[in-house]
Amino acid sequence: MTTMKKITINTVLGLALLFISSIGLKAQQEAMFTQYMFNGLALNPAYAGSHESLSATFLFRDQWTGLPAAPSTQTFSMHSPIRDGKIALGMQFIHDKLSVFQQYGVNGVYAYRILTDKGTLSLGLQLGFTSYHADLSDLTPQVPNDPVFQGNVSKTMPSFGAGVYYYTNRFYIGLSAPQLVTNSLTEDVVEIDSDARQERHYFLTAGHMFPLSHNVQLKPNVLIKAVEGAPIQMDLNLNALFSEVLWLGVSWRSMADFNALIELQLTDQLLLGYSYDFANTTELSRVNSGSHELMINYRFRYAKNKVITPRYF
Repeated sequence: MTTMKKITINTVLGLALLFISSIGLKAQQEAMFTQYMFNGLALNPAYAGSHESLSATFLFRDQWTGLPAAPSTQTFSMHSPIRDGKIALGMQFIHDKLSVFQQYGVNGVYAYRILTDKGTLSLGLQLGFTSYHADLSDLTPQVPNDPVFQGNVSKTMPSFGAGVYYYTNRFYIGLSAPQLVTNSLTEDVVEIDSDARQERHYFLTAGHMFPLSHNVQLKPNVLIKAVEGAPIQMDLNLNALFSEVLWLGVSWRSMADFNALIELQLTDQLLLGYSYDFANTTELSRVNSGSHELMINYRFRYAKNKVITPRYF
């Protein structure tokens, strides 16, 4: 067996064990995004309606390119204010795949918005379900006939989350917990003694837009992620906007990698984004060539004569 094959098998089995058994450890279970500052509904239900129009976002993430069985994530979300703007509704779909493990999630989103002269305070809730599938029999363990890898796991569980989000034309801050229900992932798997559960994740986001000149604006962003039993992780980002068209940015994720971002505001309604994670600060850099993320956002006009104002968050 070659060294690369050994690395691949060990990596897949390690990821598998991490997913199906807690063994006293906790890890981040929510999907990770580099372009979180342009995909706010994925983190916080209170973000709904903040684009002040019907807004649809598709995001595709291909993580650790070149590593077999590496994670990939796809999300699609839509949200819009309704009536007089005090209420916003939305919907989010997510598919997350890691080796033989797949997660599907659907959430409906409701936000109540308090509109003031200076900004908007939004309180959000989301409710839906998450479906987990693990085809353990597709793995080839190093120990033949290991009972842990003989069966499959399939579970559908409720999902409930909440958040608060405040924003102006130049500033935003939000706090959220997208999954408050700590569902058990392994209670029906008799071969596993310990109980792996969905852990509560907490996200704190903030950003500010600073005008440097007539054509250049600077926007720093921060995302702090906390999950019970795991180290706090921080994403620091700095984006520059040129002539209201071109975004260029760099990010640093603690204990992980450096990232580069580019966004193009092709029209008032269409925004395209791409990011690349260099992943050169982790052991995984020896067996992968980084991570790619593609984002598309489109904002619909309610009427032909309605002007869509720029949204920086």
